[in-house]
Amino acid sequence: MKGDFSSLIWVNDKEGHEYVCTIGGNSDEKRDYDSLNESERATCMNTNNFIGTDRW
Repeated sequence: MKGDFSSLIWVNDKEGHEYVCTIGGNSDEKRDYDSLNESERATCMNTNNFIGTDRW
């Protein structure tokens, strides 16, 4: 099903901030935020913006 929880991936940048993205593909694939292209980054949201801390 497109758009469900399994379509999300979590990535970290060099500073350790965590992002959740909807770029599709293999959700088990480990990716680095800095390696994402501009259109992939546009689908990401910093988890600190809606959770309140860098670590939950």
